Amino acid sequence: MTGEGWEALRRSLVYYRGEPVGTIAALDHSSEELNYDQVFVRDFVPSALAFLINGESEIVKNFLLKTLHLQSREKKVDRFKLGEGVMPASFKVLHDPVRKTDTLLADYGECAIGRVAPVDSGFWWIILLRAYTKSTGDSTLADLPECQRGMRLILSLCLSEGFDTFPTLLCADGCSMIDRRMGVYGYPIEIQALFFMALRCALTLLKQDNEGKEFVELIVQRLHALSYHMRSYFWLDLKQLNDIYRYKTEEYSHTAVNKFNVMPDSLPDWVFDFMPCRGGYFIGNVSPARMDFRWFCLGNCVAILSSLATPEQADAIMDLIDARWDELVGEMPMKICYPALESHEWRIVTGCDPKNTRWSYHNGGSWPVLLWMLTAACIKTGRPQIARRCIELVERRMSKDQWPEYYDGKLGRYVGKQARKYQTWSIAGYLVAKMMLDDPSQLGMISLEEDKQMKPVMRRSASWAC
Repeated sequence: MTGEGWEALRRSLVYYRGEPVGTIAALDHSSEELNYDQVFVRDFVPSALAFLINGESEIVKNFLLKTLHLQSREKKVDRFKLGEGVMPASFKVLHDPVRKTDTLLADYGECAIGRVAPVDSGFWWIILLRAYTKSTGDSTLADLPECQRGMRLILSLCLSEGFDTFPTLLCADGCSMIDRRMGVYGYPIEIQALFFMALRCALTLLKQDNEGKEFVELIVQRLHALSYHMRSYFWLDLKQLNDIYRYKTEEYSHTAVNKFNVMPDSLPDWVFDFMPCRGGYFIGNVSPARMDFRWFCLGNCVAILSSLATPEQADAIMDLIDARWDELVGEMPMKICYPALESHEWRIVTGCDPKNTRWSYHNGGSWPVLLWMLTAACIKTGRPQIARRCIELVERRMSKDQWPEYYDGKLGRYVGKQARKYQTWSIAGYLVAKMMLDDPSQLGMISLEEDKQMKPVMRRSASWAC
């Protein structure tokens, strides 16, 4: 199965002027391609990690430089100009056989379904640049003036001051892996965890020159505020759930306990049965008067890998996965979110999206690509047995099912209704998980250890809040 995966991954390579620059989203030609014949920034990350582990770093370097070049282009949607630091969602290579020329055509959201620009592309780019640097031991790429400038442009978009009173990033629906309307607008956990990880990666990559020093100071300030905010207000376990259940409302001043004025009656019934005695997780969203209590896999795994989660919280997330195996893993790892939106709520929140019916696609579907992040989180928390169980499930079916994009159903039993076959990141996700489990030392390429310098600041912040 590993050999078959590598063969399919190599067939998906995209070349620009004779050099590999990425992998297309899917090799499935049985249905209309839409944009599945393009190279997506977020989709390429597991492919890049697979190549790095395999000692093939050139394609990753080419990808990083080509997307950086695309970042510098003017980006317009209708008559509106996007921020200078926005990274493309995807790009394709147009070959002209007559003139024998190659042209890069990028999509910054103006062609995407829903016309939403990707917030996560810039974060994944910084994270991948750090992975490349760690894997190869070569810092010359990150030290290039254009790479330093690219990072600063991304950070300028995220660290700018405005009206928001929270250190988290305000985002629209569809700006991340969950690229359909799913009611994650506001402060989705996936973006906040990636934001935190990208900031920490940038801290190690930025030069301490006149321009970089200012950003380093801004990053350190934001990391302190963001880690306290996320660990305090996004975290949910049995004790915290009971506290919210007993919240008083309409509290005013700094002494307020219910800081976001969340109504206890808004607690969904399912969360009481879902929460085990041992375990916890970062919830999907925290906004004024609204908490999204859904589980989102990517955000929680990235929280572990970036050390946004404390060691105790990381262990609790693993305890939750173990305790709620049928709901979160089932027969095909892993649920992108839990539970699914149904009936009237599905109609209102998704806009009656026929692709996002319950337990399908981004509405509770099972995505094999998440296997690599889950495996990395398992290794970091000393729970490799959980990853092994998941890989065994994948090996029973995914190759026979022709490497689908996602699975449907509460247990992930059925190949997704509109899932593409030979989905590249499903293939790469399996390969990365397998190689990491065989050689756990590869975890250092993406994992970040807890920042010891933050601990005293966190203690002072917690003391002040109490």
